[in-house]
Amino acid sequence: MTFDVLITGGRVVDGTGAPAFRADVGVRGDRVEAVGRLGAAEAAVRIDAAGRLVLPGLVDCHAHGDAAVFDPLVQQAALRQGVTTFVLGQDGLSFAPATSPASFAYASRYFAAINGPHPHVDGPVSVAGLLAGYGGATALNTVYLLPHATIRFDAMGAAERAADGDELRAMLRAVERGLAEGAAGLSSGLEYAPGRYADAAELAALCAPLGGLPYVTHMRAYGASASVGMTEVVEIARRSGAAVHVSHLHGPASTLLPLVEDARRQDVDLTFDTYPYLRASTILAMVTLPPWVPAADPDRAVAMLSSERERLAGEWAGRDDLWPRITLSHAPGFEWAEGMTLPAAAAEFGAGPAEFCRVLLAETRLQAGCVQARPDEGPAGEESVRAVMRDPGHTGGSDGIYVGGHPHPRGFGAFARYLGRHVRELGDLTWEQAAVHLASHPARRFRLPDRGLVRRGQAADLVVVDPATVADTATYDKPRSLAVGVDDVLVGGVPVLRGGELTGATPGRALRPA
Repeated sequence: MTFDVLITGGRVVDGTGAPAFRADVGVRGDRVEAVGRLGAAEAAVRIDAAGRLVLPGLVDCHAHGDAAVFDPLVQQAALRQGVTTFVLGQDGLSFAPATSPASFAYASRYFAAINGPHPHVDGPVSVAGLLAGYGGATALNTVYLLPHATIRFDAMGAAERAADGDELRAMLRAVERGLAEGAAGLSSGLEYAPGRYADAAELAALCAPLGGLPYVTHMRAYGASASVGMTEVVEIARRSGAAVHVSHLHGPASTLLPLVEDARRQDVDLTFDTYPYLRASTILAMVTLPPWVPAADPDRAVAMLSSERERLAGEWAGRDDLWPRITLSHAPGFEWAEGMTLPAAAAEFGAGPAEFCRVLLAETRLQAGCVQARPDEGPAGEESVRAVMRDPGHTGGSDGIYVGGHPHPRGFGAFARYLGRHVRELGDLTWEQAAVHLASHPARRFRLPDRGLVRRGQAADLVVVDPATVADTATYDKPRSLAVGVDDVLVGGVPVLRGGELTGATPGRALRPA
């Protein structure tokens, strides 16, 4: 037997949940050709996996790599954690489909602190056009969700109201066209503008064409108020019949898990992703601005930061508990403040926290980003994270944001933290369960039938993991530190990581659902 790549001497964790077994893996072209005792076979490339595990490539179900995936450092950060596929188009806001310069500019500007600028697209683009740019241009595979708020802005601008019949029909046509061009579902961000102005009826109508693909939602409320968000999720699912995937499910497990079980009792096809950290990260405007500031219209919002200065000061006067929990991650023009807490940066600037926040939002035109400590940070929060990830509906999602000088460490460490801390150290999942939660389960959810398993005929997205050393090294102080313990990765049968370094190969594909 002759293979292009032969991985020898490892223990295969195949993604089915079955116990790991000793086997070699032979790859020909972009497919797994054989799994078994193949040590005598010939191969152009041999990888000695003795003492290591061979897993299917992991799927990051929630990554803000829409633009950042072209960055070699981001590719290396993902591959060093075993991630071979990013699911993009998250939280209802991304670049396509945008049919006008105004809608493309809005999506790019509003989420500038999350997605960053696209390096190859600077104007209106279709889903097909966006996906075409990913194929063969990166070491990672990509999956794309249709962003509801981008579609909504394209149809009705920043309107803070329900859609009328013509607008809803225009959005529905955009969803149908995007699905035909290769999107793998519909995403929403119901704490962001203008997605938050949509009601359940609008969202259910747009879910109707999904045909088994998931509705992926950043809910309207999380934490202790998660019942508000989950009630709406269930209503949308029951009206549309859509499968549902909840993004970054966080909060007290005693609140969240009963809500998940209640949805299942109502026959809702529900999965979710979460990341193994207690702090969040998002745009500063969402965390701080009151709802009467029209964040979907940056020109008006920035003007109001000046004209309504006293009103803002009055509202912010009662939020002194918030400012110390905010660390600035992205502050264009104020780069000196990145990595500082908001009160510390304010003191350096010579103003109080509320006034500095106002100035920062105005000067950056709402494009500042932050890392936010949650009130439940501590042992109870950690126990909730552990309990939620053990649920069978759980999948991994980093919610990785790569923009700014001091991002959240989750983009560089979430999956390595799953494997090192939560599998090896704490035993929250076995290695076999981890392969299901982080690879095969996501592949099924996004209808990628040839991914997520190590077996003959599957796409050869393969990861060699050292179970004794795999770990995250990124911290809140040093968020861009690369993970350790994953040195060899194949994407589509091509070695993209050898000895922990990029090979320079870019076999990644824009994956379409089957």
